[in-house]
Amino acid sequence: MELQPDERFDCLVQEKFLGVARRSVEEIEALHPHTRGRLGLVVGDITAPRLGLQAAEAKTLARRVTQTWHLAAVYDLAVARRVGLRINVEGTRNVLELLADAPDFEQLHYVSTAYVSGTAVGDFLETDLDVGQGFKNFYEETKFLAEVEVIKSGLPAAVYRPGVVVGDSRTGETAKFDGPYFALRAMTRLPSPGVFMKVGSGHRTINLVPVDFVVEALAQLARSEASVGQTFHLTDPNPPTVFAVEELFAKALGKSFVFVPVPTALAKVFFTPGPMQRVFGMPVQTVDYFDHPVRYDCSLATQALADSGVRCPRFQDYAQRLVAFYREKRATVRREAMI
Repeated sequence: MELQPDERFDCLVQEKFLGVARRSVEEIEALHPHTRGRLGLVVGDITAPRLGLQAAEAKTLARRVTQTWHLAAVYDLAVARRVGLRINVEGTRNVLELLADAPDFEQLHYVSTAYVSGTAVGDFLETDLDVGQGFKNFYEETKFLAEVEVIKSGLPAAVYRPGVVVGDSRTGETAKFDGPYFALRAMTRLPSPGVFMKVGSGHRTINLVPVDFVVEALAQLARSEASVGQTFHLTDPNPPTVFAVEELFAKALGKSFVFVPVPTALAKVFFTPGPMQRVFGMPVQTVDYFDHPVRYDCSLATQALADSGVRCPRFQDYAQRLVAFYREKRATVRREAMI
């Protein structure tokens, strides 16, 4: 909003989250007075035709919309396929249908995920999408299918693919503990000195990006007319190995572990039973990300962001802040997806 001081933003919110949204707007306006009166809330649902709006309301919204940021999705590696299709694919299709009727529409900013790469190995480029890959779970598949819908629509759009989003690099703050936080949860529950599982070789990389980098990159890239038709990987150009992440987490927790290599297939067997997933708070689908040989090229994003000064910080420079926030807030921050 600082970069577009004359714009007003309408945020589509499910009715059950309206109270949370109102409090968020109040907090934003208190911290940033220049946003006061510029954030509106529209009650609706992307999974419904016309986004759940009355015909007249949908028409009014379409008449005034010029740009749209579509971030709504179910982010859950264990999501059922029917749920992922309904929210990620049908929901995106409903957004596209409303935008197709917007007379002054300029651009869609669609937030996808780097993990549309699925089972692809090696370098996955920003110009890649369908490279014949399979998918490790229905989250990946449905985000891939949603991105296909964006392209098929023919609307002017930019696609942004973040890596695994973690907390703010400056404060550690996050709204959800998932992804690498599952390893933190396990470490806090295990005795020290002790033993910790190293899935596969432990030397594959994992692409973690702090939320502040993603937000700043989105804001800067969205300003450029040259972003239309482009796909940007909002990823770490020098990602840490999984083992390095685990070592940094253990050190920040003040714990000592012997890391024992375990084949990926055996680790999946270990975490498949429901009781094990509940004890460690980690869905078995997470295991696939501990030892997958893929790297995300982010040359286009890096070049486009060069003049802005926005760049992904090194994980080792903010890992301790993530752990500190986790230790302070682990009892209050959610782990489940908002659906």
